[in-house]
Amino acid sequence: MPNILSEMWEQMVARPDGPLAFRFYIQPLMASLLALRDGIKDAKEGRPAYFWSLFTDAEHRAEHLRDGWGSIGKVFVLALALDVIYQLIVLKSIRPVEGLIIATVLAIIPYLLVRGPICRIARHMPSRRALKTSRRT
Repeated sequence: MPNILSEMWEQMVARPDGPLAFRFYIQPLMASLLALRDGIKDAKEGRPAYFWSLFTDAEHRAEHLRDGWGSIGKVFVLALALDVIYQLIVLKSIRPVEGLIIATVLAIIPYLLVRGPICRIARHMPSRRALKTSRRT
């Protein structure tokens, strides 16, 4: 078992240097941009920070998960598909567990890390209406 885990780790660490390495930059960027959009929307609607609300708001947890998956699902599936292509090209086999780990690291984790802080920052930014009103006076 330790040999399998060490081999899996070595294969995952080698991915950013191999073919399709661009995805290690593009997919976290896309996930972060989606989180930026959703975090600002959360702030405008007065919702709590996303990741925190998954733990603290049990009543609406399923709704929050559906909302998050609706935003990040396509990026996750693309990350998974590109990793399968990488595996076929380089490893000549498909390793589903490695693919799921890579897709999670490239899509879901950046989304979770960015959406909540953006919501908090946007909540403390003055709104455009408030800025327009203060300029008139």
